[in-house]
Amino acid sequence: MVQQSERVIIGVDPHKLSATIEVVDQHEQLLGSGRFTTDRAGYAAMRGYAKTWPDRVWAVEGANGAGRPLAQRLLEDSERVVDVPAKLSARVRLFDTGHNRKTDAHDAHAVAAVAVRTKNLRVLQVDGELEALRMLTDRREALTRRRFQTVDRLQALLAELLPGQAKRDLTTGQAKAMLASVRPRDIAGKTRRRIAAEELAELIAVEAKIKKSTAELMAIVLARGSHLMNIHGVGPVVAARTLADVGDVTRFADRNRFASWTGTAPLDASSGEQNRHRLSRAGNRRMNHMIHIAAMSQIRLDTDGRVYYRRKRAEGKKSLEAIRCLKRRISDAIYRQLIEDAQRAAGDAGTGPGGHCGATLRSSAVDLHPHIDTSDQPLPGPANQTLRPTPPTRKRSLETTG
Repeated sequence: MVQQSERVIIGVDPHKLSATIEVVDQHEQLLGSGRFTTDRAGYAAMRGYAKTWPDRVWAVEGANGAGRPLAQRLLEDSERVVDVPAKLSARVRLFDTGHNRKTDAHDAHAVAAVAVRTKNLRVLQVDGELEALRMLTDRREALTRRRFQTVDRLQALLAELLPGQAKRDLTTGQAKAMLASVRPRDIAGKTRRRIAAEELAELIAVEAKIKKSTAELMAIVLARGSHLMNIHGVGPVVAARTLADVGDVTRFADRNRFASWTGTAPLDASSGEQNRHRLSRAGNRRMNHMIHIAAMSQIRLDTDGRVYYRRKRAEGKKSLEAIRCLKRRISDAIYRQLIEDAQRAAGDAGTGPGGHCGATLRSSAVDLHPHIDTSDQPLPGPANQTLRPTPPTRKRSLETTG
C-alpha cells in the first residue's frame, strides 16, 4: 500500500463545465481517478477526494488557457499547482499505448505523466496584480477589435451617403464633419444617416474606453517597477501584454530561449551553398505580434531600429527578412530589460531574481522546456548587447552595431 506521506501528482484535464483527474505516484502508478463538474459542488467534491493524499501537486493542462479558471481556484485555496503545456501532454499521449485515442481520461493520464517526468514545469503562484493586468490587456484587445469593426461599418455607410469621399483612416472628427454635410430626404437615406450616427456614437464610446484602459495599463506597468516602456516602440499595451504573458522571466535560461518562445528565433532553411533562415511559426504568437508592433514603430520613427533595418536592406536582405532581424533584436532588448527589472526588484526585496531567497537565473519555476518545438538558433552574428546604457529618463532603443 502506498504511504499517504508520499507525494502524488494529480493530472487535470480541464474543461469549461467539467474536469477529469488522475492521481499517480512518483512511479506513475495509478492511485485514483474521477470526473467532476466545475460548479461549487463539483469543485468541493474534487478537493475532498484529493484530501486523501496530503502531499499532492496539481498538474493542470493549459493553466494559461482553458485551465486558467480552475488553476486560479486551486491557488486561492492554497494548493500547489504546476502548468503542463498541451504540446507535452500530446506527445506523451502519442507515444503511449491506446493508439493515441483522445479521451478525457487519457488526457488526464498524459498530463500526470508529464508532471512526473518533467522537473522544470512552471510553478504557478498567486499574483492578483498580474492576473488583473492580463484581464485588462485582454479587455483592451477586445475593445480594439470592436473599434475596427465599428469603423468598417461606419465607413461603409459614409461611402453610400457620400460617394467618392470615404476616408481611409477615419477619425471621429472627420466622421462628424461628413455626417453634418449630408441631409438626405428619402427614407432610405434618412435611415442610413441615422444608423451612421449611431455607429459614430458607439465609436466615440469605444475610443473613450480604450483611452481609459490604456491609462490603467500604464499605471499598473509603472507600479510593478517595469522599464519596458523605455524601449522605443514599446508602449503601455505592449509592455502590459509582455508582463502578463511572460510572468517570471527567470524561467528562460537566456535570450535565445526567450526568442524561441516569442517566435523571433529564425529557423535554418539553408540548402546547398545557399545560407538563409526563414520565419518561425512557433512560440507565443501574441508576443510575436507585440514585437512586430514595436518593430514597425521603430521603422516609422527616427530610431536606431530604422537605421538597423535600412542597413540590413542595404546588405541585400528583403524587407520581411530585415524586419525579422529587427524583431529578434527587439526580443533581445525586451529580455534584457525584464532581467534588469527582475534583478532590481530582487535587490529591493533582498531575494534572488526569481523572487525567492537564494534563487538564480536558472530558477526551477520555469515553463515548458524551451527546446520543445522551437528553434534556439540566434541570428547569424548576434549583437552582444541590445540596449544602450542611457539614463532611465530617456527612451532606450536598439544597438545598431553588430
